[in-house]
Amino acid sequence: MKLVGVELRRIAMPLVAPFRTSFATMTSREILLVRIETEHHQGYGECVTMADPLYSSEYAAGAADVMRSHLIPALAALPSLDPWAVAPALAQFKGHRMAKAALETAVLDAWLRAHDLSLAEWLGATAERVPAGVSVGIMDSVPELLDAVDGYLAEGYLRIKLKIEPGWDVEPVRAVRERFGDDLLLQVDANTAYTLADAPQLARLDPFGLLLIEQPLDEEDVRGHAALAGRIRTPICLDESIVSARSAADAIALGACSIVNIKPGRVGGYLESRRIHDVCAANGVPVWCGGMLETGLGRAANVALAALPGFTLPGDTSASDRYYRTDITEPFVLKDGHLDVPRGPGIGLSPVPERLAAVTESTEWIGV
Repeated sequence: MKLVGVELRRIAMPLVAPFRTSFATMTSREILLVRIETEHHQGYGECVTMADPLYSSEYAAGAADVMRSHLIPALAALPSLDPWAVAPALAQFKGHRMAKAALETAVLDAWLRAHDLSLAEWLGATAERVPAGVSVGIMDSVPELLDAVDGYLAEGYLRIKLKIEPGWDVEPVRAVRERFGDDLLLQVDANTAYTLADAPQLARLDPFGLLLIEQPLDEEDVRGHAALAGRIRTPICLDESIVSARSAADAIALGACSIVNIKPGRVGGYLESRRIHDVCAANGVPVWCGGMLETGLGRAANVALAALPGFTLPGDTSASDRYYRTDITEPFVLKDGHLDVPRGPGIGLSPVPERLAAVTESTEWIGV
């Protein structure tokens, strides 16, 4: 393939309800979409940056700038474009994994469509559908939380993840356990909100039989996570700390985690995600697919990834209506707690033009 041009599109998707974590409260999701054109095909990628650098150092306007100024020209200079060529061509530019992942996904989508292959098939997926979990944000009160969890369980979600922070941890977990019982698959996510000094408080979560505690400490504090693992019984899962297969191997070797959350945007794309999956499988470490409130485009690719054999825990691959009243693609619908794996060419879905137009704030065409 030869790159003809790239469209950068900014969209704004209102959420069905505010979503609060330890670092921000969102009422709308501002998203940068990438569409590449080659001689015969086009492909889409979703950049999972947020509007501001709160979850990571990357943010939407910065991602657009680095694509425009550096990444797209590097891809345009390639004599031939395929999925394996993207990472080496962009390696000279430090960081910006989310921007790189969006471009790699768009190239993958176009290349797979040209070869009439689905992303799931190409990755090596073994499942036709994947179990779906749901992430529940920090609420104003415990009764409000219990009502939300009750609603998600009624919809059929198989696993509940509670966002936590200092001051909102033991009591909400206790309340959910007491209300819904010990059989509920329950885990918590701290988004780096604690320090190692909080180990005694985090140990108070041990009696509740959680699947895991996700990223309790700072993303750079891998040694601290290893020390914490010796002080609590709840398994530690790393999220923000895992940015590559190498970092996953290091964290496992150091005893910093026994479970890994793979977010393709965070690690630079689906090729690196598959490498992390393989590293974890070789070490007997289960993985699951995280989410960044993606539209149907990003969700389709994540569901394909989550169908690989090492993804043994339900991920944050919720149905479209968990976050959006109207998705830009045909929606993902929960069926008996599962989502079907897309099997069409490429990532399996394309935007519905009128839905995409309704949420578009700006477009920019970069011809090469």
